[in-house]
Amino acid sequence: MHPNVNLIVEPDYASMSKRAAEIFAQVLRENPNGAFGFATGGTPEGMYKELISMHNNDDLDFSEITTFNLDEYHPIARDISQSYYYVMQENLFRHVGISEEQINIPDGTAPDPLEECHAYEQKLWDSGGIDMQILGIGHNGHIGFNEPSDSFAANTNYTILKESTIENNARFFSKAEEVPRHAITMGIRSIIMARSILLLCSGAAKAEILRDALQGPITPLVPASALQLHPNVIVVADKEAASLLNQDTSYKESQKNQS
Repeated sequence: MHPNVNLIVEPDYASMSKRAAEIFAQVLRENPNGAFGFATGGTPEGMYKELISMHNNDDLDFSEITTFNLDEYHPIARDISQSYYYVMQENLFRHVGISEEQINIPDGTAPDPLEECHAYEQKLWDSGGIDMQILGIGHNGHIGFNEPSDSFAANTNYTILKESTIENNARFFSKAEEVPRHAITMGIRSIIMARSILLLCSGAAKAEILRDALQGPITPLVPASALQLHPNVIVVADKEAASLLNQDTSYKESQKNQS
């Protein structure tokens, strides 16, 4: 395991989600008016449910944070149920009192997506930096919508989605033809500017790509491998996703003993 990567392995998806929520909540309590980066997709949904429960039952306060989302389809309107704006509202934001003024998500209806990329990147810089960025990892190693390529995209960019990504995301649409072919996404540098990163990974189908990202060479063919360059990455994975990793059990046990 790369020395910059702190690995926590949980037995299943439910315990992975709970552990990730606890880690996020600790950072939030330490930075109640900080900036936080959020991800969509199926993997973080359990974590968001845990955060809603902590908000309702443990007074976890989201009222002063600023949010940044990794990405958004283009073109897509915010009121479409598959838009990431809509998904974040339904899965977290409206349940924990995050107001419209706190939310930053790329505009999926921007007439000039390149101009929107520049504007979103400027918002990231003006925020003073994200305190914790939540990530999932795609089956092809993408983080955000940074797809495998011959070079890393540094800043927020307008990208063409790979067919494998479109096929994987088709489950959220009635048919694959409805999946937008483009997206606006934070770049690799935009992501690793965050002071800490929380990567979630679940299921045997992600085991090989998680191993390649964390223990393979740093290469734009596996965009998530760039996380090895970050000094503070926490990976919370279930047992199946972590099955191919050389695990640092001392970190896992020390963290469990603190909980």
